[in-house]
Amino acid sequence: MTHPSRSGGQILVDALKIHGVDTAFGVPGESYLDVLDALHDSGIRFIINRQEGGAAFMADAYGKMTGKPGICFVTRGPGATNASIGVHTAFQDSTPMILFIGQVGSDFMDREAFQEVDYRRMYGQMAKWVAQIDRADRIPEYMARAFQVATSGRPGPVVLALPEDMLTTQAAVADTGCYQPVHGAPSAPQIAQLRAMLAEAKRPLLMLGGGGWTEQACADITRFAEANKLPVSCAFRFQDLLDNNHPHYVGDVGIGINPKLAARVKNADVLIVVGPRLGEMTTSGYELLTSPVPKQRLVHIHASNEELGSVYQAELMIGSGMPQAAAMLAAMEPVDAGAWQGSVEEARAELAAWQSQPAIFKDNNAPLNLWQVVQEIDRMTPPDTIITNGAGNYATWAHRYHRYGAMRTQLAPTSGAMGYSVPAGVAAKIIDPSRTVVTFAGDGEYLMNGQELATAVQYNAGVIILVFNNGMFGTIRMHQERHYPGRISGTQLHNPDFAALAKAFGGHGEAVNTTEEFAPALERALDYTRSKNLPFVIELRYDGNLITPGATLDTIRKQAEAAKAGK
Repeated sequence: MTHPSRSGGQILVDALKIHGVDTAFGVPGESYLDVLDALHDSGIRFIINRQEGGAAFMADAYGKMTGKPGICFVTRGPGATNASIGVHTAFQDSTPMILFIGQVGSDFMDREAFQEVDYRRMYGQMAKWVAQIDRADRIPEYMARAFQVATSGRPGPVVLALPEDMLTTQAAVADTGCYQPVHGAPSAPQIAQLRAMLAEAKRPLLMLGGGGWTEQACADITRFAEANKLPVSCAFRFQDLLDNNHPHYVGDVGIGINPKLAARVKNADVLIVVGPRLGEMTTSGYELLTSPVPKQRLVHIHASNEELGSVYQAELMIGSGMPQAAAMLAAMEPVDAGAWQGSVEEARAELAAWQSQPAIFKDNNAPLNLWQVVQEIDRMTPPDTIITNGAGNYATWAHRYHRYGAMRTQLAPTSGAMGYSVPAGVAAKIIDPSRTVVTFAGDGEYLMNGQELATAVQYNAGVIILVFNNGMFGTIRMHQERHYPGRISGTQLHNPDFAALAKAFGGHGEAVNTTEEFAPALERALDYTRSKNLPFVIELRYDGNLITPGATLDTIRKQAEAAKAGK
């Protein structure tokens, strides 16, 4: 039915409601005032952010948590360029997301008007689809397509530019129905081929990852692994696709991989990969699998046909959504697993050894033991606690030692974007206030989007933020010592008092200098965030020489100097 005449902004917001949007993130701009006005009475919660990068990261976190497109509104030019980091992250992470950008009026276009950018060119390789809506009567069409593209096949971001005059134009136009994501599914012959390959295996390994998973899909793939007694690994920053306490979980395949798990990947005779792209991080720089034809018999199941065969020519390639593939695998008749009997238990024991206290703390009298910090978090927080982090060496303490619960308990960027941790943590707490949220943030990384603490206070998001303060950009310093030993350049940081800064924002903060101080501080943080619904920052002050669980900066420097001297 065609509606009476409405403004473009009203048509757009009505479409958001039809497509099930309940929350949007953004920074206001005069270029989309009509949308802001339509949101006023819409029932859609508009979360006001303090910087567009934080808003886009929050939309990405929403997409990861719910499986529905995260919605973000920004203004033209500077707003759009700030938001681009979130679009890039959503693309590499396969997260459904729609970014709306207020655009200059159509009468000013192609004159390099104030803050004018051609977003088709700017976002061309960074999104699944980029378009500009030039006519108000076509808004329902564009909106339906945007949701369809963002959620079908491999999920990802869509960008729509909204000329200012188009949003104020009146149009009488019919609405569409709600979007319906479209996904492929394995054929019966493909499942039969997979089963035949598995029946011939002696060292099989299952790897999970990528976007598009649901709770039911995770349950189905778990049944498949149990029925066939398969060891299960998870790709880089997708560790929550299987409860890490499950007896079949054997570790994560990513940066700093357990060498014994890496050997299992290399030596697998049948590797069943469900969901991941098999990119640089998951393959350890394309070394765990040889390209283009792996030594392993590879089964690659992915939502995008364009991804299959793009780097690795698998023996069996299946274009399928994760729920569809997992359901058919769960229904598959199990094979005789006698040939790899005991492999799950062996791999599980290797994981336990990998997660034990590292020698760096056994041999070092460091006042603050970061391994023990993670143990206390696991002991004191519920199993469904959401852990968020951005990029940096500090994230290793979460990835290697924390045991993630079931989906969704991990929010982290596979794109390696710094500044993700705080917005993601705040968004997670806004989206699901009943759950405990703990954010891991490096000292350099925290200050890239730490202003979103103001958003947390404004919306009563009681997130707990751990700031790992070692006074440096640690990852870059580590590489610096490895390649240019002793020549420190551009990596030192002079930091604020993070605890005092948290109080200035309206939350609370404490500094922790010793292991003994951490558990009581965490207890106070849990009590405070639950009772006050406000953020709590714990600043972890520790020796920057302890750069990773396996090495100190001094060790790395000495090894590099010795290597140079030996040339």
